[in-house]
Amino acid sequence: MTRDFTFHDAGLRSPVLRALNAVGAGLGRVGVDLARLEPERLLAAARERSGLSDFGDEAFRDGLDALVDAVLREGGQHAFGRIAFRGMLVATLENRLRVVDFLKRHPEVREERIARPFVILGMPRTGTTLLSFLLDLDPTVRSLRHWEAAAPIPPPDLAGHGEDPRIAAAAKQIAQLSRLVPPLQAMHPMGATLPTECVTLFALGFRSLQFETQAPAPSYGRWLEAADPRPAYAIHEQVLQILQWAQPTETWSLKTPQHLWHLEALLERYPDARLVWTHRDPAAVVPSVASLNMAFYRTWCRSPDPREVGAYWNHKLRVGVERGLRFDATRDGSPWCCHVQYAELMRDPVGAVRRLYAHFGLEVSELHARRMQRWVNDRPQQLHGRHVYRADELGLSRAALDAEYADYRGRFAVPREA
Repeated sequence: MTRDFTFHDAGLRSPVLRALNAVGAGLGRVGVDLARLEPERLLAAARERSGLSDFGDEAFRDGLDALVDAVLREGGQHAFGRIAFRGMLVATLENRLRVVDFLKRHPEVREERIARPFVILGMPRTGTTLLSFLLDLDPTVRSLRHWEAAAPIPPPDLAGHGEDPRIAAAAKQIAQLSRLVPPLQAMHPMGATLPTECVTLFALGFRSLQFETQAPAPSYGRWLEAADPRPAYAIHEQVLQILQWAQPTETWSLKTPQHLWHLEALLERYPDARLVWTHRDPAAVVPSVASLNMAFYRTWCRSPDPREVGAYWNHKLRVGVERGLRFDATRDGSPWCCHVQYAELMRDPVGAVRRLYAHFGLEVSELHARRMQRWVNDRPQQLHGRHVYRADELGLSRAALDAEYADYRGRFAVPREA
């Protein structure tokens, strides 16, 4: 029987986590803070853990400062949430140190060219994960793996990448997160060796939507909307160059909705990228995205308001769509990307990929087609349960979303879902 999950299934029900929060609160009352979010302390912790000191381009500091300030004032995290968030920030800074150091020791890596990557940039919940899995089944295409994004240095080589101990460490972290957030796998399938979003690489530049999934941070969100994305794209490319240098690759498949925000910067960095925009009725997408993030907030924060979360993520998605529409309007009808409808992808996944390849003058190989069909047969859509949500709980309504996104649906002939 398929189990239904909602954001109500997430939260601090574990006795261990309740105890951690109680201990954290008690220590806080006597002036001991195990999760102090101070930029200089975070930088020092990363230096101590890595034994390195050069963070490279200082532009990341603006994002780090804006993020920490926003989370402290607006995040509403409890003790365990703060501890987890601090750990994520220190690990991100440590990874940045290691990337900068690796490039200094191996300057030849900068000669690697990330040629004609597939870049999936649709909104979340529009089939981007499924499409990334299907492209990854092409033997000539390489995806960014979850465990590589979590700890890219040293880059895995061809001789030992299948037995890298970081795979087991990442799998353990995902299992722990899945226990904390039971709806997670039904909402967003994750695995240590599965393709993951390259939004994690943007985090190394502290210009990433990923941080906003951990805690409400409206002022950081506003800062991010106005920030120059080029420093984040610079380190994004550097990590791909490092991974490709260690494991030669014909082309990449990348995906994150954040690319939709920054199409000019994306094409400045990857001018021959093959862009893929997945489309789905926003009246289905927006409540689903808000519900997913509500599940995270219920795990890390004290008492998030579902209606505020709904409004927040509706705004985030609307910004991406508006920027995509503005970019599209500058192209004078030229086919600058391949448009894939969610309904088409769900109905005929292999056929949708064939049409995507044909758009770029490519042909799906027989092996790739067989692998995709086998994968589809072996992995039903609701393998981990079903994500269900109620828009009204999140302060959202079909009528309002239909009106707000009418220009988007009309421009790309996005069908309305029941």
